[in-house]
Amino acid sequence: MVTKSKSSKKVPTRAGKDEILKYYRDMLLIRRFEEKAGQLYGMGKIAGFCHLYIGQEAVVTGVQACLKDGDQVITGYRDHGHMLACGLDPKGVMAELTGRSGGLSKGKGGSMHMFSKEKNFYGGHGIVGAQVPIGTGLGFANKYRGTDNVSVAYFGDGASNQGQVYESFNMASLWDLPVVYVIENNMYAMGTSVDRASAETELFKRGISFEIEGEEVDGMDVLAVREAGERAVKYARSGKGPYILEMKTYRYRGHSMSDPAKYRKREEVDDVRSHHDPIDGLKKHILEVGHADETELKKIDNEIKAIVKEAADFSLESPEPDPSELWTDVLKDAEVA
Repeated sequence: MVTKSKSSKKVPTRAGKDEILKYYRDMLLIRRFEEKAGQLYGMGKIAGFCHLYIGQEAVVTGVQACLKDGDQVITGYRDHGHMLACGLDPKGVMAELTGRSGGLSKGKGGSMHMFSKEKNFYGGHGIVGAQVPIGTGLGFANKYRGTDNVSVAYFGDGASNQGQVYESFNMASLWDLPVVYVIENNMYAMGTSVDRASAETELFKRGISFEIEGEEVDGMDVLAVREAGERAVKYARSGKGPYILEMKTYRYRGHSMSDPAKYRKREEVDDVRSHHDPIDGLKKHILEVGHADETELKKIDNEIKAIVKEAADFSLESPEPDPSELWTDVLKDAEVA
């Protein structure tokens, strides 16, 4: 069965004051971090590809709030927000973006290739959709080992058309694997609208032929995301098999920093920013229910800005990798033999 959430209505939540303020801080950290990353890229301090998560913060923040220690996360190349939501040090993430030795992958992975065994973050992946079968494999490992852990595989609307995604769906359903597939539908993939690229635009229905439960969620509302995430994770953890969450979200920037995003009108972006921004929406809720006032929220913003500044300073002060690092973390033929 698949369901379409009534995203136009306010979703009730059991989250208390402390949880909601944490969601606000977490989303704000991602937003400020990505803004700074964009600045450093413009200054030439970050090279190569850089895909920002600005606008989509509610998705990973809400889903991660439903996980426990031992659950695994894997995603594509728009991955900085996922790393931060997993609790990875902003200094290590930013230093990896600038290619410095203090980075999570010692400066050798860059924007798209970071990993943390400690946090069960199995990486950002540069090949579109490649993370989905790996995330499915993590679910298989959980079931094989008899744990109650769940793996979460994030991917975009563009990746949802990849054949390997459907192969993964089939195996996950056939073996009742504990996997939650989160489709971050930001409407434009790399630059083509979902209406022009997909015959079935309600992506939460993609699992119907594999008998996978799915639902559409307002991905700009962190409380709605959290509610749906709880249902999906509980379903997968209980042994019922995989679950699909289609998060209707929106990215404010281009596909990558090199994308001018001329395929959409500026008025469209401005409208989403003005009426559906995930951080502004939660801020309004916080003020309305009295969890904090403007002064307290400004203090949080200043604290986050200080964290991001520290991360940026660290990323520029950290030395570049020693040339000897070319030979570390490489599987050699002798080791295979």
